[in-house]
Amino acid sequence: MSTATDTAHPAKRWGGRDIARWVSLSGSHAPLLLHVAFWGAYAGTVAAAAVLYSMPLPPQRPANEALALAFTAALLPTALLWPFLSWTPGAPGRRPKVLSLLFFACTAVLMAGSGGLLVQIMVFAAIGNVVTVLGPRAALACTALLSAGALGVFALPPSRIATGLFEGSLIFFFGLLSIMAFTALIAAQQRTRETRQVLAELEEAHSELRRYADRVRELTIAEERARMAREMHDSVGHYLTVLNIGLSNAERFRTAKPEAAWQEVGDAKRLAQEALADTRRWVRALRPLQLEGRAGPEAVGALAEAFSGGGGEVGSEGARVRFTCDGDWPELGEEAELVCYRVVQEGLTNAVRHSGAHTIDVALECGPEGVAASVVDDGRGAAGGTPAGAGGFGIDGLRERVEAVGGTLEAGARDEGGFALRAVLPARRRAAEPVGAGAEAPA
Repeated sequence: MSTATDTAHPAKRWGGRDIARWVSLSGSHAPLLLHVAFWGAYAGTVAAAAVLYSMPLPPQRPANEALALAFTAALLPTALLWPFLSWTPGAPGRRPKVLSLLFFACTAVLMAGSGGLLVQIMVFAAIGNVVTVLGPRAALACTALLSAGALGVFALPPSRIATGLFEGSLIFFFGLLSIMAFTALIAAQQRTRETRQVLAELEEAHSELRRYADRVRELTIAEERARMAREMHDSVGHYLTVLNIGLSNAERFRTAKPEAAWQEVGDAKRLAQEALADTRRWVRALRPLQLEGRAGPEAVGALAEAFSGGGGEVGSEGARVRFTCDGDWPELGEEAELVCYRVVQEGLTNAVRHSGAHTIDVALECGPEGVAASVVDDGRGAAGGTPAGAGGFGIDGLRERVEAVGGTLEAGARDEGGFALRAVLPARRRAAEPVGAGAEAPA
């Protein structure tokens, strides 16, 4: 049964073997396909020669007898040279080139002595080795010499000149085919190496980008923590300072003005309750929602519930937070989803702490193109479009974060009173989508 890796790379496996080993033109050994073809042709040639020499033959001309002896003498060197041939394109050094030419010479002698199909297979393998080691020009020269030699051998009797021309042209044609085939294989091998190099560089760049992304995430978290620390210092620190002053007054008035002392204790108790509620609200807001398996509308809804004090009831600050979500949540992407969460968090923080609102509405409008997140309160509003005393990033910093993910942010006082913060965040584009499609979020 094929695996996912086999499906993704169909050329990688064939019959349990790596198919690249059958056609690869790199390394010290011949490709398996060429290796099998050579030894099959060599074994067939030896067997045919043995059968031929065992049969009684009529007397031959001296030239034919000389070619037969040369054929026999070239059989052994051909087999001995084959394992030592280099099949690395452009192999450096003199030794691979000398061995390639000697092997070609031996197969050329075999061709002159026999000229059979099996011998031609070995000759074309030799031409392929010359292409690999010495290049196409050297292989073309060897092919021309082989063709000229065939013309001379087959046309020894002048009456067979036509046969010699035919045989020489045929050898030259198939030699050219061999040169083109091996040249194409070498070019394919080169492209494969370049592709692997590019993929390795892309993988390295991807790893580097991932490290940068992790670093940016760490810096973002550190920045958020610093922001929250400032907010909590301004909030809880204020309560504790007032508590300390009130309790000091109560201690001072305990004998001279008991009623004033008890009034200070009552105020301190109320402030302590408000500080506790504020602290609990911050803890809920800062709780890592990913650990609770929350994302998207669920995370924003939990945030709204945290600021309301739970259940949408009136919280300690006198504001009720209502949350609504219309439509299906699209695929925003991790960064855009975090920005959406921070927009609602910033809007709620400013509304609860600075607006004096009785009701805060948090709304998500979802669609295939993106999400529109809004925080609207019925409080005092703000002059200049920014909530008074807004801490943390503020509207300007928030707008930069929204625009960094391709969205837009609007903030300002409402005509009917209160303040409105609205961010439009685009959904992540699919690979097949044209650039510019889906850039507009729902109104």
